[in-house]
Amino acid sequence: QVQLVESGGGLVQAGGSLRLSCAASGSIFNVNAMYWYRQAPGKQRELVAGITRGGTTNYVESVKGRFTISRDNAKNTVYLQMNSLKPEDTAVYYCKMQATSRELMYAMDYWGKGTLVTVSS
Repeated sequence: QVQLVESGGGLVQAGGSLRLSCAASGSIFNVNAMYWYRQAPGKQRELVAGITRGGTTNYVESVKGRFTISRDNAKNTVYLQMNSLKPEDTAVYYCKMQATSRELMYAMDYWGKGTLVTVSS
């Protein structure tokens, strides 16, 4: 019903930048909040940033001032601009959207498959 595809991951040197994107497609009725999570090897998945439909944002303390989450409601797309990357940012990044499909007409969470970000020292 709803599919999410992330892109933009890669290998960068510490201090570099990357921009992740996640586009939703399918029979979408509406999308509420959008989120970016990340999971490093051997660690718990953590919420990195979130954004409401109205544009209110929140970030985990470790990325404040370096990452920026944004969205394009017309395209059902969420972005994560990552600047001043650090080795500890290395992880698989996943997007999640709270959405309602036209078929189901019930709000639920949809996840992308993830994109790997590797930051070298």
